[in-house]
Amino acid sequence: MGMKKKNYVFLLFCLLLLGGCNASSLLKEVPRDFSVTGPGPVGEQGSGGQRNIENIRRPETGQSSASAPGSDAAQGGKDAAQGGKDVAQGEQDAARKESFLYDGAFEYSAGTLSEAELTWYEDIKRTLGSFGEKERLDAAALAAGCDEEDIDRIFQCVLNDHPELFYVEGYSYTRYTRGDKITAIAFSGTYSIDRETAEGRRKEIEAAAEKILSGADEEADQYAKVKYVYDTIIRETDYDPASPDNQNVYSVFVNNRSVCQGYAKAIQYLLNRLGVECTLVLGTVESGEGQEGHAWNLVKVDGEYYYVDATWGDASYTQQDGETENVGIPEINYDYLNVTTEELLKTHTLGENIPMPQCTATEANYYFREGALFTSYDREQMQGLFDRAEEQGREDVTVKCADWECYTEVLTELVDNHEIFRYLGESGATVAYAKNDNQMSLTFWVTNE
Repeated sequence: MGMKKKNYVFLLFCLLLLGGCNASSLLKEVPRDFSVTGPGPVGEQGSGGQRNIENIRRPETGQSSASAPGSDAAQGGKDAAQGGKDVAQGEQDAARKESFLYDGAFEYSAGTLSEAELTWYEDIKRTLGSFGEKERLDAAALAAGCDEEDIDRIFQCVLNDHPELFYVEGYSYTRYTRGDKITAIAFSGTYSIDRETAEGRRKEIEAAAEKILSGADEEADQYAKVKYVYDTIIRETDYDPASPDNQNVYSVFVNNRSVCQGYAKAIQYLLNRLGVECTLVLGTVESGEGQEGHAWNLVKVDGEYYYVDATWGDASYTQQDGETENVGIPEINYDYLNVTTEELLKTHTLGENIPMPQCTATEANYYFREGALFTSYDREQMQGLFDRAEEQGREDVTVKCADWECYTEVLTELVDNHEIFRYLGESGATVAYAKNDNQMSLTFWVTNE
């Protein structure tokens, strides 16, 4: 007498619970709660960026500063059933047509997946974009070697590529098995808000984003577009760990308060719409309490990859400790606008889930493009930099040095020897400056104190 096979049901929920810029939130696998729900008939259900602020006193003043009918009843019943299926399919197709997905998104993370994994990426993306539940993942990919352990990473790839999925909180999946063999997996998204609320928020996001995009020069080159978005997001957003929805673009575009992942997803959202390839990068940075989770961007400008970190470009982030709040530090700094891998790794550590390219180009780096990169202390170059700042109505000037020798020389001449005042031409001015030894940059501005 043969034994009847038993089918078991397991349900696995995975929630993406992110808060602030915490390493466990940004980098570790989505938390998993695995529970046996009992036998079933069908199988198993399965602050870095620190800029030291100092003041220079003018010697002479001493001052400081994302149916057809059948031929019989049986045939009629079949037709009715088929008609019901057609209606259901039609409703499902209609829902999918209302997808939240943006077709123009730059899917960098998708490009790092195998052919089988990419099939599940498309299934998961379609499900999340349409508020789907219990969508079967492609069986061919399962036969090709994909299993439940791959879901978490592929899910994260989808979120990395699609900031317009702002309502996605996590996922669950149902695992169907026969004996020890998984025969199918059904994926469901979990959402922080209902669809109606999400529709309303999408309209708010699109309206705010359109306002920003309308200010961009359509004829501008890619560098100018990246800089425009960088500047705009920083000016219109305050860094606030207590802000609601701070892991998605709603916090930036509507609330104007966010944390690193909100900043990075907003940058990605806007640049993709301006035709610039941009994706989310997750990693860590050093903080006073050790390694802390952080998010920034990878962009492609004129065919070359660079890193961009708008959070570290925002003075409201560097002022979280309150020590520099009243110094009058410039609103924006450009130490992390289009930097190389070498520059980035001085202060950032890349996450291991998504492989990143080696960024070596410097042509679109802010300091290179703006003539503010010094190889030695060149007084004529320095004067030109200050003159252009005055013509543009800017109240601050930042210089970057190519090496430590140059950095030391510029610091000595401008600060110790007070040569900064020869470029200002402002009698009685008090000058403050911020220095970033890691990036060998100096920012100067006149204060009113």
